[in-house]
Amino acid sequence: MRPYKWALALLSCLGAGAVAENATDSQWPLDNDGLTNVVEWDHYSFLINNERVFIFSGEFHYWRIPVPELWIDILEKIKALGFTTFSIYVNWGYHAPNNYTVDFSTEAHDITPVFELAEKVGLYQLVRPGPYINAETNAGGFPLWLTTGAYGTLRDNDTRYIDALEPYWSKISQLTSDYMITEGHNAICYQIENEYSDQWLTDATERVPNETAIAYMEILEASARANGIKIPLTVNEANTGALSWIPTWSDAGGNVDVTGLDSYPACWTCATAACGDVVPYEVVDYYAYFQYSQPTLPSFMPEFQGGGYNPWGGPEGGCENATGTEWVNLFYRWNVAQRVTAMSLYMIYGGTNWGATATTVTATSYDYSAAISEDRSIGTKYYEIKLLALFTRSATDLTETDMIGNGTQYTNNAAIKAFELQNPKTKARFYPTFHNDTTSDTNEVFNLKVNTSEGALTIPRHGNSIRLNGHQSKIIVTDFTFGDKTLLYSTAEVLTYAIFDSKPTLVLWVPTGESGEFNIKGAKSGSVERCDGCSGVGFYPELGGVTVKFTQSEGMTVLSLNDGTRVVVLDRTTAYYFWAPALTNNPTVPDTESVLVQGPYLVRGATLSGSTLSITGDVVNATTLEVFAPSSVTTIKWNGRKLSTSATSYGSRQVSLDAAPAIKLPALSSWKSNDSLPERFASYDDSGLAWVAADDMTTPNPEAPETLPVLYADQYGFHNGVRLWRGYFTGSATGVYLNVQGGEAFGWSAWLNGDLVGSWLGNADDELYNLTLSFSNVTVNTDSTNVLLVVHDDTGHDETTGALNPRGILGAELQGRTNSTQFSHWRVAGTAGGESNLDPVRGVYNEDGLYAERVGWHLPGFDDSAWSDTTDPSDGFTGATVRFYRTVVPLALPTDVDVSISFLLSTVTDNTAFRVQLFVNGYQYGRFNPYIGNQVVFPVPPGILDYQGDNTIGLAVWAQTEAGAQVGLDWRVNYVADSSLDVSFDGSALRPKWTEERLQYA
Repeated sequence: MRPYKWALALLSCLGAGAVAENATDSQWPLDNDGLTNVVEWDHYSFLINNERVFIFSGEFHYWRIPVPELWIDILEKIKALGFTTFSIYVNWGYHAPNNYTVDFSTEAHDITPVFELAEKVGLYQLVRPGPYINAETNAGGFPLWLTTGAYGTLRDNDTRYIDALEPYWSKISQLTSDYMITEGHNAICYQIENEYSDQWLTDATERVPNETAIAYMEILEASARANGIKIPLTVNEANTGALSWIPTWSDAGGNVDVTGLDSYPACWTCATAACGDVVPYEVVDYYAYFQYSQPTLPSFMPEFQGGGYNPWGGPEGGCENATGTEWVNLFYRWNVAQRVTAMSLYMIYGGTNWGATATTVTATSYDYSAAISEDRSIGTKYYEIKLLALFTRSATDLTETDMIGNGTQYTNNAAIKAFELQNPKTKARFYPTFHNDTTSDTNEVFNLKVNTSEGALTIPRHGNSIRLNGHQSKIIVTDFTFGDKTLLYSTAEVLTYAIFDSKPTLVLWVPTGESGEFNIKGAKSGSVERCDGCSGVGFYPELGGVTVKFTQSEGMTVLSLNDGTRVVVLDRTTAYYFWAPALTNNPTVPDTESVLVQGPYLVRGATLSGSTLSITGDVVNATTLEVFAPSSVTTIKWNGRKLSTSATSYGSRQVSLDAAPAIKLPALSSWKSNDSLPERFASYDDSGLAWVAADDMTTPNPEAPETLPVLYADQYGFHNGVRLWRGYFTGSATGVYLNVQGGEAFGWSAWLNGDLVGSWLGNADDELYNLTLSFSNVTVNTDSTNVLLVVHDDTGHDETTGALNPRGILGAELQGRTNSTQFSHWRVAGTAGGESNLDPVRGVYNEDGLYAERVGWHLPGFDDSAWSDTTDPSDGFTGATVRFYRTVVPLALPTDVDVSISFLLSTVTDNTAFRVQLFVNGYQYGRFNPYIGNQVVFPVPPGILDYQGDNTIGLAVWAQTEAGAQVGLDWRVNYVADSSLDVSFDGSALRPKWTEERLQYA
């Protein structure tokens, strides 16, 4: 959540917290808490294997893309950004369908590939196993059987809760311990709990210990250590006032090794009203916070805003513009200015809330407006982040800097301020520049006063001022080392550099059409080898080197200096498609262990064997591939294909690459359908295995029901989505009062003896709703049994303390009774098998309690030959019921391309009083609630879709009025890429077929 402004009279950036220029190692001794010298830390940064690392990381939830073969796609895209690290939440609920199972072995529940791929791809890993994770997921990641109240209040030292979590907690600790950096693998930190800022009973500054919370944290920490965790234990603070578990803040119990701060300055949700008064582009003084709270620890942000989730009723497609390219340009550089050397973007890939993984506040999508979209595509936001991440990976001096000062005194324009950071050993300096009022988007030019090894300078020296146009920041460097050369200064930003044949290639970039100037020490002259969009290039011998000025429009300029240095100058548009793939799996990528590539949509990686350089990646549109590599490289392969390249005069090699082929999907046709709500009729037999007597007169849940028996679905073992309740009564009644709770955007409908008596259509804000429904328009059997069917869905369990909020009927009371007798009994049905987890592959969240799901109509292999053909779902039906549509569509897509496919759901008429669930090969991959609005596009990944075979597509359409429903369904290709990613893999194990066992749950 967004930290509030630091309200105490702490340190200004130039006050007591600033570090003197002559800081020494003795001032900031390395710490490892006595664990291991493989991972250490100090005031500046983390050190891994005695090397300082700028941890630029992104959050990735493997359980939101349940196809292990695609996890490498996400990790390769994270690596290609220039990140050194990625972070994962481990979702206890996803792995624990019941209180006697912890599943880390079944298909996508086996997460060992995530750890193994970290090492293969070359990324460090932050492991965040909870046991509570929040994450806008169902019950915040708690298993749903934990929500009944039988396990106490949760997130404390209640023995019932501790006993429940121990099997999971010990297992994930043991699993992680096998993949720690100390064991030669890549897991470097282990987070305890999540935004659990409960160390103090009152304001943190009063330091009154919360002994219950402390005991809980100590139990988790001791168990992690006992089960092999030797890497640092971390926490993430929810806001700047929490000050919990920080070893530099107090010696109270429960402290971890390294703490960090979460921050969402643009609001964590697209519905920004939830965050109060959010001022766009207003920044936070993190430097003062870190100096005050943890002055001997790295400035670490385990979660920094990577986007925002889209709540029910939010804008269609999310709120990408709120954290778009300008936003990431400014805010991520702001963090650098605040001396942050470890930050993880939440999210870098959000994925999908398939099945019932969403909590009540979010819809099916968890795209999060992240840099890697839900459909796995990348775009301008991704590329903009790459411009900074590649720099932080190459700027090794940035991991050890002192704050020298900040303010407008560094510029000749009072509208612009700069920060000065200096490495105390190398004297390299970094000057992040911003509008003095970061909320301003004016177009400003300025000169910058900098300190260098050649003395104080005002730059640029030869005209063409530095420009900040709009919400923008630039990091200006002085005495920047690249190989054995020194960049005395540059008003263009450094993108990256590499060393080929003992000679450096430096890559700089500017916004399209802007000017830049740089000086490289030791050189005396230079020449223009390529001028694609350049103008005004000049060379000036001075300051012990040569100064070069230029203006760069769209394109690439290549300059050669007399000392053998090659400088590549790019405009922003061209820089977006410039890559520095590693030749090593070392996450920090030494400067001799990468090549430079220009042109493709994505470059995933590269390997060098003798004179052959093999590059992997993706091409969407036709492009020119240009490669800078050692001179020994004479052969270049692209995705395994040998290319006929030509050499340029300046030492690179070029070749044209064709666009990926167009793909046309077959029509969605040949539908069959059947009614999926036989339970509404009084004649339906609910004595079968699917149904449980709902007759409890007490509940462990802290919320007492309004009426008895207790009609809380979780209490009877049914935790997901749609549940069905049948209440019996004999004799007359004029109506019924029902109070139903299902979370924001939920809905419910009620039928008496087969006839609809009313529905709550839902809205984005109400978590429960009561109605008194009249029986005046339906038949009441005054002398025989009546059956009231209540169908309700829920949109997931609430987070934090709300996880115990019940789902089901809080109150049910007949109206107009001649005596006090109410319902004689109730029965309830939900997911087939309840907690027994009939489908461990798709997992505990995938299925609800609809008849179609219980008997398996949504599964491949179900025989629907007895069903009559039906018209398209867009022709629809009348009457209030649930109707299931089903078709089988073959695909035969090319095997050498990556294809991303989405389904699109739409309304056909003005009638929106219905709810739809989309099933693809048995997976519930979409919830369409047009009455509330939100998501209409539903990406479905390969593996769930069979690209080389038949695909079973199902729609469960719940009409909440007698008008029925008409639903439009189509699918589209999001992108096609000529790619090294193999999406033609055999994913049949992910798509188990229908079995006769399902018939027991009719």
